[in-house]
Amino acid sequence: MTFVAPAQPQRETLRRLLKDYAAPNRASIALGAVFLAATGLCNPAIAWLFKPLVDKLTGPSPFYELRWVALTAFALFVTRGATNLGSQYVLSRLGNRVIASVQRRAFDRLLDQGLGYFQDRHSSEFVARLALSASGVRDSLQLLLQSGVRDALQIVGQVAMMFYFDPLLATVALVALPIAAGSIGRILNRVRKFARRSFDGSALTMQTMGEAVQGMRIVKAYNLEDSMRARMAASVRTVEKSGNGIAFGSGLANFVTDTLAGIVIAFAIFYGSYRITFLGADRGSFIAFFAALLLSYEPAKRLGKFPVDMQNGLVNAGLIYEVIDAPPTEARNAGQPKLVVRRGEVALNDVAFAYRTGEDVIDGLTLIVEPRATTALVGPSGGGKSTVLGLIQRFYAPNGGNVSIDGVDIADVDLTSLRDSIAFVSQDVFLFKGTIRDNIALGKPGADEPAILNAAKAAYAHDFIMEFPLGYDTPVGELGAQLSGGQRQRIAIARAILKNAPILLLDEPTAALDSESERAVQTALGKLRGGRTTIVVAHRLQTIVGADKIVVIEGGRAVESGAHAELIARDGAYKRFFAAQFGAAAMGG
Repeated sequence: MTFVAPAQPQRETLRRLLKDYAAPNRASIALGAVFLAATGLCNPAIAWLFKPLVDKLTGPSPFYELRWVALTAFALFVTRGATNLGSQYVLSRLGNRVIASVQRRAFDRLLDQGLGYFQDRHSSEFVARLALSASGVRDSLQLLLQSGVRDALQIVGQVAMMFYFDPLLATVALVALPIAAGSIGRILNRVRKFARRSFDGSALTMQTMGEAVQGMRIVKAYNLEDSMRARMAASVRTVEKSGNGIAFGSGLANFVTDTLAGIVIAFAIFYGSYRITFLGADRGSFIAFFAALLLSYEPAKRLGKFPVDMQNGLVNAGLIYEVIDAPPTEARNAGQPKLVVRRGEVALNDVAFAYRTGEDVIDGLTLIVEPRATTALVGPSGGGKSTVLGLIQRFYAPNGGNVSIDGVDIADVDLTSLRDSIAFVSQDVFLFKGTIRDNIALGKPGADEPAILNAAKAAYAHDFIMEFPLGYDTPVGELGAQLSGGQRQRIAIARAILKNAPILLLDEPTAALDSESERAVQTALGKLRGGRTTIVVAHRLQTIVGADKIVVIEGGRAVESGAHAELIARDGAYKRFFAAQFGAAAMGG
């Protein structure tokens, strides 16, 4: 369940983040940096006020002498609050914009991939990357700004003050920084491993939840509750353990900084009190130094954790880049001529295709589908019948030979125009979230109400739709769960009728239906096939005995073709299939 794209170095990920998302948002970043800088400089100024505060308190008239200190303190706190508000608002807008941009970019790249890209991956992984990993880009940029501007400026300002008031104590405080950095660096590898495990566990949790909800009937029918509980427990445990590891790494970083801060503060109090008591040092300077030291603690702590937090953000950012960097396997080359279907003849010319190297599904298949006629593909399961429909729609590219429509190789035409010319109905009907009207309208986005109603009537769906209290505004539920199989199938047919494409592909559209639903769907399909080039894949041979041409496909090759009566008379592969389904008594048909 992993992508094949190699993990890129963290430094390269950071470089790309700055290029892709910082540079286009430089105005917002600059404004946020100004706010953060102002916030960072307020604390050193607040610490500076402690010197006149202490000095004037011991003077002859502290009430008169401290009024300007009070006003200055008020102004500094208001300024810090205002700039903090400004930075939070600007960075939140920036973060939301970056996440939206990352998700759009990743989703666009997914839509550029062919079906083969998705066959060995679970949908939950894509959901996890868009939902969880995209935030890593935002977090990394915000950390760079907050730590690189606000915290760094605050530390620089306060360290400068500390050196001004007491160089020796300031030097002792600074000695702790490389010790903290070295200790935290050893935590990074641990955090990196746990961050990746946490993502994988979250993706597996989403996968288990999705499969349990969508496959609840099978779960109940086969008493799989305990099995699903075990799967969920394992994935949740992975996330839990990874979260604990990340928390321990973060906590360990806090422990290191707290311990070193305690040593520095204790030494400052001990040495400062000694100087005041025995050397007559200035109380105001010591209090100002001590205030600067205390106010440095939180930004220093954040800077100490910065490598750990940044590591976590870059791991997530790298995961979303794996999606973005995946080369498109279904590029829509601009400038290719549009397909214009005049007759509707479909031809497969010595076509070969394999999903996996060395395992041919189609092997030298040559097939002519006559225009405005119905051609049925029959044969054993796994023979390549449905694959033929995928090749015609350019879901896959042939490994050899070509597919043409009216003599034009479909590889050389605009992909959008090709698929605009084809309507497809499968036995596995997919209905999207929304209403019945919404799902029919997908056949022709922007279609007006009369066109939608006419399509539904032609698909013999209008009557059952109107029996619902909400009619066409009835929600279909997840994957159409609110409708029966026959109802879903007729909505799919209505969608195809609304599309009004000259070529129609039907992949066992009645295989999962009961007899009554099948009759209704067959009636709708009969109307849909009128005047169109139709290719239908079927296992239930009674549904295709009236086809203009029947082609038997075995082992990826066309071994027999002709009308029903002609093939029965030949006493070949088709007759064997027919006899297996209906018995020898039906051979006279």
